[in-house]
Amino acid sequence: MRNVISAVCISCGAEHEADDAAYTCKKCGGILEVEYDYGYIKSRLTREVLAGRQDFSMWRYRELLPIEEDSRLSPLRVGWSPLYRAKKLGERLGLQNLYIKDDGLNPTASLKDRASAIAVVRAAHAGKHTVACSSTGNAASSLAGNAAAMGLESFIFVPERAPKGKLIQLLVFGAHVISVKGNYEDTFRLSAEAIEKYGWYNRNAAINPYLSEGKKTVSLEIAEQLGFKAPDYVAVSVGDGCTIAGVWKGFKDLYAVGLIDKLPRLISVQASLCCPVNRAIETKGPLEPMEENTLADSIAVGVPRNGEKALRAIRESGGLTVNVSDEEILAAMGLLGVTTGVFGEPAGVTGTAGIKKAAEQGALPPGAVIVSLVTGNGLKDTVSAQKAAQEPSFPGAGMIQIPPDLDVLIKEMESGFGNKFS
Repeated sequence: MRNVISAVCISCGAEHEADDAAYTCKKCGGILEVEYDYGYIKSRLTREVLAGRQDFSMWRYRELLPIEEDSRLSPLRVGWSPLYRAKKLGERLGLQNLYIKDDGLNPTASLKDRASAIAVVRAAHAGKHTVACSSTGNAASSLAGNAAAMGLESFIFVPERAPKGKLIQLLVFGAHVISVKGNYEDTFRLSAEAIEKYGWYNRNAAINPYLSEGKKTVSLEIAEQLGFKAPDYVAVSVGDGCTIAGVWKGFKDLYAVGLIDKLPRLISVQASLCCPVNRAIETKGPLEPMEENTLADSIAVGVPRNGEKALRAIRESGGLTVNVSDEEILAAMGLLGVTTGVFGEPAGVTGTAGIKKAAEQGALPPGAVIVSLVTGNGLKDTVSAQKAAQEPSFPGAGMIQIPPDLDVLIKEMESGFGNKFS
């Protein structure tokens, strides 16, 4: 990989060869980060080059990705999800320039496809035939789908509380699913032991430093879709810390090669009862475990494996932390749907819930350019969607059930919908 210099430990600074021989630092066990040759990339990746590319997927940024030039790429079209101007939602929140990045439109309906696409490409190039990971749901389904597309086997470890919709995806994609009677920490530990025993390729984003490089492509797209002008704020729902770290890395890479001239501030949004990353920022203390107490399963991580990278991203960006309740998350599902037509799962809309709360607290300038990442589609968790639709605060929803009789319809319309359609 001519574009990659090495993999550097974020804890002790030790440099390692950028290969799959080790996922963590051989000296201290710390997390690695990919270091690029920005001078080389700058000479090959320009606005003009990108303008001429017809590949509207994450691979359009291949110069900034840790893949070989001859690597076989995943045939699924991952990336280049839409960036919507959320004018109606912005008006509700007093924000003039609010955007929604809908990553629920990726092939398996979540942002995690970006990481899994890198995983299967690197696994295939390394001659591995099986890829494995632990997941609360989205990383699992994204790996299963991308592995199937590449002709690889997948072993997926999920905690027993994983939503049924995500488990069904796994089975449809032909994955070997191990449901663990325990929490995410138990599931992660068992997957790590099995991966080591059987020699599978490790897709766990908190361990494998190359996977956040896939996640960062969401930032590369945001910048290009905004005309290479970085937003002022980007809101990210945070669990393991991998996504927010990847988002920050993407913007830093763009800045390093001169494609943007400023960096955004990050808004780290977590569930109030499961917020170890935000709590460490707010207390200026260490990361400490918390219970996995939230219905937003994709961010229900009490022991964030990529917490240090997440903390660094928030601090370096001068970011904000916002904690939201499950009730605020459910309300955000409805608010986002009725104002933008975007259907997000609980963890997918947590960033939007955080923007709403921060705006109401006066923490966001009305004229700032703000992007909220919707990281997963609402069909992933229809049980929570049903709860959201039944919330008293759900804006504008309602249903009546009647016989096929116009007079009954008129009567029910007037009473049930407050004469809304008369």
